[in-house]
Parts: sequence; structure tokens; C-alpha cells
Amino acid sequence: MDNNQNHGVFANLKHDFPASIIVFLVAVPLCLGIALASGAPLFSGIIAGIVGGIVVGSLSGSPLGVSGPAAGLAVIVLHAIQDLGAFEIFLVAVVIAGVVQVILGFLKAGIIGYYFPSSVIKGMLAGIGILIFLKQIPHAFGYDKDYEGSMEFAQPDGHNTFSELYYMLGGITPGALAIAAVSLGILILWEQPFMEKKAIFKTIQGPLVVVVTGITMAIAFRSTGFELTPEHLVQIPVANGFGEMVNLLTFPDFSALGNGAVWLTGVTIAVVASLETLLCVEATDKLDPQKRVTPTNRELKAQGVGNIVSGLIGGLPVTQVIVRSSANIQSGGKTKMVAILHGIILLISALAIPFVLNMIPLASLAAILLLVGYKLAKPALFKEMYKIGWTQFIPFVVTVLGIVLTDLLIGISLGLVVAIAFILYNNYKKPYFFYSKEDGLDVPIVLELAEDVTFINKASILHALDTLPSNSKVIIDGTKTVNIDYDVLEIINDFKIHAEFENIDLKIIGLDDLGMKQNPKKALKDAINSDGSVKVTDGVGHH
Repeated sequence: MDNNQNHGVFANLKHDFPASIIVFLVAVPLCLGIALASGAPLFSGIIAGIVGGIVVGSLSGSPLGVSGPAAGLAVIVLHAIQDLGAFEIFLVAVVIAGVVQVILGFLKAGIIGYYFPSSVIKGMLAGIGILIFLKQIPHAFGYDKDYEGSMEFAQPDGHNTFSELYYMLGGITPGALAIAAVSLGILILWEQPFMEKKAIFKTIQGPLVVVVTGITMAIAFRSTGFELTPEHLVQIPVANGFGEMVNLLTFPDFSALGNGAVWLTGVTIAVVASLETLLCVEATDKLDPQKRVTPTNRELKAQGVGNIVSGLIGGLPVTQVIVRSSANIQSGGKTKMVAILHGIILLISALAIPFVLNMIPLASLAAILLLVGYKLAKPALFKEMYKIGWTQFIPFVVTVLGIVLTDLLIGISLGLVVAIAFILYNNYKKPYFFYSKEDGLDVPIVLELAEDVTFINKASILHALDTLPSNSKVIIDGTKTVNIDYDVLEIINDFKIHAEFENIDLKIIGLDDLGMKQNPKKALKDAINSDGSVKVTDGVGHH
């Protein structure tokens, strides 16, 4: 844990507490929506949100990451519950997933997150930003047919992200549209420099004002043509006291431990949830103004414990989630207390004031998320990536389009494939460096191998050797090479034979016939005679 978190918990409370309220407001409809899309009891989403905040938040080393039920797992969960036959059996798979994640943490599998290129991570942020923005437009207009928190192009009702905008035009709710418009106006006003200078407006966050305003307007619209129906409001299950809340819990049926399908589901959830978490960790760290680095192995362990607890008390599987995490950052959160506090507020609200939460218009929350989406996908980010160059811009754009037109994991996979293709192409071009007398050095033609030479470089090295003129002096310099594939060594050894027939004066340094490293010190100098000819040693060099 970094120093800011060790001694700054209470010092940063003036920033963290307001941010935790905003994250809580964003989390409530997402928890419910994802539970609905997963075919699970609505309260299972709230449980996952509470566990993701309090349990995972306490154990995690992520300063700004916020965990909860993930939209990316909704389809997997839906099919798993149907295939396994009961939610109680599915909960056993969630517990298994948690155990697997803890094991992955101890095996140091968190390093996987560092192998995703920056262009793909930035593309993920922009893609999710665009998706959030597009998905929230119907909610802002009062058309709430698609569940809150939907993060896939194809929707359960047969529509998609773009067709939903068309169908929305036939189902506009004037009251919701008015609330969304006023809410956006408040949020934009709160972003103005003259507002930020006032201390009171730093303490009272714009999104909180938006929610209070939305509730007030919804009440005022009753018995008018602008009245909102329950489908336009948050709908959290009401538990009157702790006793009734316990009745809303579901417990796993461990008699299903002998079912192989349960274990397969558990491992699948563990792998997908871990991947989503590691991607989110990388993205959140990039958004962090302080550029802190999250310990990924510790994060996997925290997520694993979270899933064990969530599964034991009837919650959905949890991951770190970019929507909540980015809302945290944009609200000025400083430490992981935001995640913990948002979980505590969620627990208290579910117990004490569910009726108040059920008065919040989805249009107000849509306005908040519209701003979150815009900030994640600002045009400035696209300009920045374009200026860096095509090798960064193309994987970035492919990731964005993939996420918007398919789903999160497919989009990231497409971006990763394109990014790897560029990496392979660059490796193909640069496995060696040529220099000769024409370059101002009084030495023969030297082919200096790079640090890492793989089978990908076979074609270019073969072509380079094939173009060497007869009767020339050549040195193949492997003194800087750390790794070299057998395929390349085979090409070099074949060239040794070919060099005899072409009268090529050849010396190989830094490598023996098996690719084992020689002492590189002064190897190049020792390989050349004072008259510029190549020394012949043990039959490796030839005249």
C-alpha cells in the first residue's frame, strides 16, 4: 500500500467522502441492472456491490479502483444459472472462482496485466466511454427498455446500441427528458472555473445536487403530464430492517461440489473476472493523477476473497469496474477509502432508506454517466493518439470500434491482435544493424544482431545474408544478443558453409555453433587484423 493510503485515510476524507457518494449513486442502478441482465435476484447485485466496496476495497492495494458486479460477466452468469438449474448451485461456482483467483494471486499471475499495450488500454477507456455515452442517451430520454449497465452491442430484446436510439424516438418521456436536461445543465455549470473557485461547490458535488434536483422534479411532476412511472426510477428491493435483509440472502448448495459443470463454470468466471480486473487496474492507474501503480497479485487475491464472500451470501461475481473507478477519479477521490465508503453507504441505504433510493430518476443518473462517458472518450485523446503515429493509433481505433460494436473482451482481443501484428512487423524489420566502410568505420561489413532474435526474424536475416556480395569481408556480431532462436542459428550455420563457396571472409563473434554466448569484451576488435582482414580462428572464419 502506498504512503498516501497508509497515513492519508482521514487527511483525504474531505475528498474521499463526497466522491464515495457519487460512486454510490452510480453503482446502485448498475448493480440492479446487471443482476437483472444476469437472470439473478435483484438483491444479488446489491450484495456484490457491498462486498466489492467493503471486502475487496479493504484488501486491495488499488488506490482508486472500485469493484462490484461486472456487465462483462452478465452473459456468462445468465447461461450458467440456466445450465446449472438453480441460483444456489451457481453460487458454488462463484465461491470456486474466488478460490481460483486467490491461487492465481499467489502464483503471481497478476503480471499478465502488464502485457497489454498502452494503445489497447487507452482504446479500452475510449471505447467504454463512447459505449456509456450511447447507452445512456435512451435513459436520458426516458426510454428504459434496455437494462442499466448494459455494455454489449447486441441487446437481449433484439435491438442494438444504435437501433435503440431509433426506437427511443417513439418512447420519449417528457418528464425524464426535462430532468436529464436540467441535470446536464447543473453538471456543466459545476465544471466551470468560477464555480470551482468557491469552497462550498468543492464540498457539495454536482452529481449530488443533480440527484436531489431529480427527486424534487419527479415529485413535482406527479399528477401532471410529466409524471414518471416506476420503470423510470431506481427500483431497489425493500428490506425493512436487518431481519428482512437476511431473508433476501441466498446461500450456496454445496451438495453440487461433485458436479463437473460447476467447477468448469467456476474456472471460467475466475479467468474472465481476473482478466477484466487486470485490464481495469491498468486503465485506472493510467487515469490516476498521481500515477500510482497497483500491486496486481494482491488485487487478484482481494478479488478472490471478495468472490468467496459474495458467493457465500448470495452475491454476483465481482471484478474491478472501470465505470465506477472512472467516476471515482472524476469526482476527486484520493484513496481506496472511496471504495470502502461507497460499500458502507450501499449497505446502510439498502437497510435504512431503500424507499429514498427508489425515488431517484434514472434520467438523473444518465446525465451523470453521460459526463463520465464523455470524459473517458474526449476528442483530445483521439488527437493525441493520432499524433503518436499509426502503430499506436490503429490498435487504439480497432479496440474502440471492437468494444462499441461487439463487447469489452472481444474489442480488447481485436486491438491486442492488431497491436501484436505491429510489434511483429517491427521485429521483422529490426533484427540486426548493418555498417561497413561506407558508414565511416574502417571495418568489414558487420551484421550486428539485436538483443532478441526470434523465428519471426528468419526471413529478413536470410534475405540480408543472401544479398552479401561475393569476395567480401563479413562479421556476424552476436555480442549484444541475449536470446536467439535455434531457427536463426541454423540459418547462420548454413551461411558459414555457403560463405566458403562465395569466397566470403566470415567471422562469427559472440555466438558459438549452438548459440551459447562467448565473452563479448573486445570481441569485435579481436576479430579484425590490423590490415582490415578478418582473422581466421578454428575454422569459424573462412577465406
